[in-house]
Amino acid sequence: MRADRLLSLLLLLQNRGLCTAAELAAALEVSVRTVHRDVEALGAAGVPVLAERGRTGGYRLVDGYRTRLTGLTGDEAGALFLAGVPDAAKELGLGAVLATAQLKVQAALPAELADRTRQLQDRFHLDPASWFRDADPVPELARVAEAVWEQRVLRVHYRRWRGEVHRELRPLGLVLKSGIWYLVALPAPSSPIPPSPSPAPPSLRTYRVSRILSAEVSAEPFERPPDFDLATHWASVTRELAGMLHQDTATVRVSPRALGLLPVQFGRSGADAARSAGPPDEEGWTVVQLPVESTPVAVSDLLRLGPDAEVLAPPALRRAVADAVAALARRYTGTP
Repeated sequence: MRADRLLSLLLLLQNRGLCTAAELAAALEVSVRTVHRDVEALGAAGVPVLAERGRTGGYRLVDGYRTRLTGLTGDEAGALFLAGVPDAAKELGLGAVLATAQLKVQAALPAELADRTRQLQDRFHLDPASWFRDADPVPELARVAEAVWEQRVLRVHYRRWRGEVHRELRPLGLVLKSGIWYLVALPAPSSPIPPSPSPAPPSLRTYRVSRILSAEVSAEPFERPPDFDLATHWASVTRELAGMLHQDTATVRVSPRALGLLPVQFGRSGADAARSAGPPDEEGWTVVQLPVESTPVAVSDLLRLGPDAEVLAPPALRRAVADAVAALARRYTGTP
């Protein structure tokens, strides 16, 4: 571990130039005292590190010195695909590996291209998490990722809506969607699965990693389906889920304020409804066609628009919203 850290320290100095001990400590996730010791170790190994004193001082390499120790290990090369999502790499236990890989790539680039990569890092940042929601705790993520990578059967204790179950899975891939990790897997042959009316092989399942209460990577290997493609499968899952969620279309009269809130409250379907809205009436309100989920979910979603929306159709949804509003009125007109 110290050899890796010394190489990372050397590459940091080569890529960034003058750095304070505090900056190096933050980048390497160690103490300032450890940085001082590591710099001394580099000097003892023949690396020309200069220490500049004063408020604007720090450590830097002698002008013109460059290391050629920039070859990527297998783990580092694999971690590079997570370069845009460093938080996800940390959750997978690859944060330090990714940082070292990026430093090696920068060190191997010509000076002009290395400067360009630093400018891009300074100007663009990818944050895949959703607004106003903390990320799910995923204590078993690293173990699940190990099973995916090693192609080992995974034994999990999983919390479903209807209770807890134990399953043996053949994990095929991990997906990070809006800050939430999902596991795509096949039931292992010995795992109990719901009976099927046809002899077809068991279908792929999706598991939310935060609901895995415990996980054990077995020594049993498995063969991945040769025609399985994770990105293609996930695109199919999202399309299918969208079709299942939007069971009906509501005709809703909305105020200008609610019209602006539709993309925020309903995402892409809300944005599409706002773009295709009819002309405003004399009060400035417009009529939109909004895809909705089941009636209970639709009532909850539409009530978030408050008095700025009126459901016109279908009649059953209008009655359900009216019943909910009446219940709220009774609740708030009584004595606390």
